[in-house]
Amino acid sequence: MIRVLLGVWLVGSLPFMSLAQRHGADTTYQQVFRPQYHFSPRANWINDPNGLVYFDGEYHLFYQYNPFGTRWGHMTWGHAISRDLVHWRELPPAIAEEGDTMIFSGSCVVDKTNSSGFGRGSTPPMVAIYTGHQENRQSQHIAYSTDKGRTWTKYDANPVINLNKKDFRDPKVFWHEPTRRWVMVVLLPTEKKAFFYNSTNLRQWTKTGEFTSPDSPATIWECPDLVEVPVDNTVERKWVLLVSMGGNAPAGGTGMQYFVGRFDGKTFVSESKPGEPRYVDYGKDYYAAITYNNLPVRGNRGPISIGWMNNWQYANDLPTTAFRGAMTLPRELKLVRQTEGKTTRYDLRQRPVQELKQLLDTPFRMVGTDVTAFNRQLAYAEPLTDAYLLTAELETKPGDKEYRILLHKNPQNDADATVIGYDMVKQQLYVDRSRVGQTGFHKDFPGRYTAPLKPQNGRISLQIWVDRSSIEVFANDGAVTMTNQVFPDPANTGIRLLGNGWQAVTIHPVAGIWR
Repeated sequence: MIRVLLGVWLVGSLPFMSLAQRHGADTTYQQVFRPQYHFSPRANWINDPNGLVYFDGEYHLFYQYNPFGTRWGHMTWGHAISRDLVHWRELPPAIAEEGDTMIFSGSCVVDKTNSSGFGRGSTPPMVAIYTGHQENRQSQHIAYSTDKGRTWTKYDANPVINLNKKDFRDPKVFWHEPTRRWVMVVLLPTEKKAFFYNSTNLRQWTKTGEFTSPDSPATIWECPDLVEVPVDNTVERKWVLLVSMGGNAPAGGTGMQYFVGRFDGKTFVSESKPGEPRYVDYGKDYYAAITYNNLPVRGNRGPISIGWMNNWQYANDLPTTAFRGAMTLPRELKLVRQTEGKTTRYDLRQRPVQELKQLLDTPFRMVGTDVTAFNRQLAYAEPLTDAYLLTAELETKPGDKEYRILLHKNPQNDADATVIGYDMVKQQLYVDRSRVGQTGFHKDFPGRYTAPLKPQNGRISLQIWVDRSSIEVFANDGAVTMTNQVFPDPANTGIRLLGNGWQAVTIHPVAGIWR
């Protein structure tokens, strides 16, 4: 039985009561720190997105979920669907923990030719490939659905790959048309090694290759993805291997890096320069992002990814009540070819999906370049919304040292605010959340995080997506992204620009997605 986001889901015929609901916590979508346009579950814990797949008009979002509480445990695949990547409807959990086996991260495919034999009639089966986690062993399992993902049957011959290893997880599976094979990339996390497998039927798998990067700064690798990405404004395409870093990310704790290279259907060869790690996001809260399988052809549009907006350093301690954890905005991925002398490299670009435009309300605009006058207008307009998109152009000037935007500002002073700034001397974009709202729940939460960013023709463009408990910054058309959670005083909604050079500032209220 499907439940709408504000409904109750059922197990058998009895209403299932989550821990948060049993304790009387507010499970509506109007809590103080409840995201208004990012996906979060009605109640309980979530982490990694899993099984992103498009099928028959629906975008499926599976995710690591604890049905019994707001801290990690009892890993099950939660499930939500959308018809537009924006508005989500939560369904009953899809694949449940059973006995001593938790359901860890993985992927999902549409088996169009019924190569697995799981299909019934003319509707192709959906097949989920996931890690079965036991106390001292992880192995790869499959389950299938013949009713568009509403119910799932675990394969009776699981596991399909078992190396008798304690750490062996997070399979990403996709169809590779040139070789007419299913491809799996799966990790040995503590060895920072990716294994590649091929299959013709999703049941039997043959190992075909390995990849590692000895100079990766990560402590472990998790949640891989291998995806072909178009190069912007060309017909060229390159393969990108995404891995999540279990530690030593740029902002500390967990994060993500990527490699650009070649894939022949059997193994991946990186063309990224050794010793120069490439990071997906420079914020503190971006992890486990993967891309959608089976997307419809849409011109030269790139793959679409969703990540977990959190960091394992403090994920269990966030100051939310009924729920804990949220997803990032969906992002479209492209590559940009950069040539310096005889050296060519490909840089990742990430842009919020165009479907989000439907949420934008009538904007508040800066007229001209008079920052002082605009700040007065902003002060007069307070209180502003707590969910908005702020876009701005910055024209840098010789001699200037720093430019700043204050968000969540206390109306009486500038001390209590989130700061987004640009350091001209160091050529760094930064986000400072050390002095805004609730930061004391964990020692690793407050901080100032930086990303390298050079002006383009003397200019920097910013898209800043602000929700009730998060900020996603996209700089210079997605050349740099920074994702950070914040937990401000809800009474503090002020905005203030500091430094000359700000132009074309626009603030769009963003409508909530919960119907």
